[in-house]
Amino acid sequence: MSDRLATIRRLTAEHGADAALLTFLPDIRWVVGFSGSNALLVVTPDAAHFLTDGRYTTQAAAEVTGAEIHVPGYNLVEHIEREGLFGDSATVLVQGDHVTVAQWNDWQERFPEMAFEPVSGLLREAIASKTEDEIEAIRRAQAVTEEVFDTILPFIKPGLSEQDLAAEIVYQHLKRGASAMAFEPIVGSGPNGALPHARASSRTFRSGDLIVIDMGCVLDGYASDMTRTVVVGEPDDEARKAYGVVLEAQERAIEAIHAGASGKAVDGVAREIIKDAGLGDYFSHGLGHGVGLQVHEWPRLSYHIDDMLPVNAAITVEPGVYLPERFGIRIEDIVVAREDGPEVLTRTTKSLLVL
Repeated sequence: MSDRLATIRRLTAEHGADAALLTFLPDIRWVVGFSGSNALLVVTPDAAHFLTDGRYTTQAAAEVTGAEIHVPGYNLVEHIEREGLFGDSATVLVQGDHVTVAQWNDWQERFPEMAFEPVSGLLREAIASKTEDEIEAIRRAQAVTEEVFDTILPFIKPGLSEQDLAAEIVYQHLKRGASAMAFEPIVGSGPNGALPHARASSRTFRSGDLIVIDMGCVLDGYASDMTRTVVVGEPDDEARKAYGVVLEAQERAIEAIHAGASGKAVDGVAREIIKDAGLGDYFSHGLGHGVGLQVHEWPRLSYHIDDMLPVNAAITVEPGVYLPERFGIRIEDIVVAREDGPEVLTRTTKSLLVL
């Protein structure tokens, strides 16, 4: 954790500030280990102060490392003011993409002599470059999701509803030790599968349906994320051909991943294959995103922006095609961008499963 505090101090100095105030809980967890729901972290050149409320007295003592723990009650900023935790700081760096107007106004009133410097994406590059322990945590979370996928396959048959399958997905994850779902499971069958973020409905599976299943959990703080598309009964030739296109796009894009690769270029590998197959108009989202303490992190694989992949970034690779009123197909794995190429953490088969 001391290395992470050193990172904050380095970034603070690079931005010409004297101290930093962290308000975003996933980033606070990354720095000092706290997993609760209310906290602030003040970092100065010679001290680090962690603040939370009385609900977390015991938890903070067990989890927080590298910072002095303060448990003043619910008004954490008032405690910073009263105890002078910013010291002689004239400029305080804050996370501009995680600050509300109400917070900003409160700070300005309490500390009129200080300048608050908002910075977007303050820790995103440092957090994106995962340690081996973090990669192993993601691998374990992904393994739980893969086990759940194997468990739910026998449930999938004509007459089962999307909502019933989504409920089973949640139950099976929690049963295996997940603390929460990383996001609401996506179960989109038949024409509903053409909605990339379909919400599970009362629609029941029918023979010939393609079913897009996108799910992930949180295990020991780290997220999993996996999508597979299966079919109830025999698919028609069009669906089988489209599946083959998406699978090829995904596999070729994975091969292009390495530390320092351009996210835009990796996206382009998959996008070109789908376009050449005449399905380019039906691939409507970016290729992937970072995964870690949050299920959606920096960097992105996208045709809109050109993020460079830092070493050991864990990212999803999830091309898809979505034919309105007909069907959708998406295949998603988590991949680590190593210096010498990709390491795929997801082991579940990507062959089209006919159930």
